[in-house]
Amino acid sequence: MDQIKIGQFVAQRRKNIKLTQAQLAEKLGITDKAVSKWERGLTMPDVSIMQDLCDILGITVNDLISGEIITMENYNQQLENNLIEMVKEKEKADKRLLSLEVFIGISATVTFLALVFIAAFIEMEAWIRITLIVLGFVLFMVGCLCALRIEQVAGYYQCKRCGHKHVPTFKAVNLAAHLGRTRYMRCPNCHKKSWQKKVINKD
Repeated sequence: MDQIKIGQFVAQRRKNIKLTQAQLAEKLGITDKAVSKWERGLTMPDVSIMQDLCDILGITVNDLISGEIITMENYNQQLENNLIEMVKEKEKADKRLLSLEVFIGISATVTFLALVFIAAFIEMEAWIRITLIVLGFVLFMVGCLCALRIEQVAGYYQCKRCGHKHVPTFKAVNLAAHLGRTRYMRCPNCHKKSWQKKVINKD
């Protein structure tokens, strides 16, 4: 998706209906800074308000994502192109998230080990030693939970038995036995447990 083109399109449609950025933001319940970022091509409107934005601007979601008014002759083709582009964008975002998960996991582990090492081998008062160990443990647990949350939402898990791909609940991921990013969970499709691998795309 061309965010610059989309931003310029939003700005033009807004001006056509004689709304300021602040007025459009007020109608959507957001800040005018958010609208400014859209129009400069820095960010995209959130999915939760996309339909409301389109209603105000008098366009379709397909028009918005295309950055132009789509004629009926080209509508289906452009819709398909937009859907493919959105899938690609999600896959890229998921890959970045999974890389971030690794970084968070390593950082949390190194921080924990460093604090425990300092507490164990450097002379200090007992309360400072305990504080360092507790701090290290807390940071490690927070890091693990953040990494686990990323792993849950980025991409899909694929059932080994029926091939179904799904996003499980955080609880299911958290409680599942695992080897790396492969987790032993119940499939919502076939309802059987299997070792499910993390995959990026749903096709």
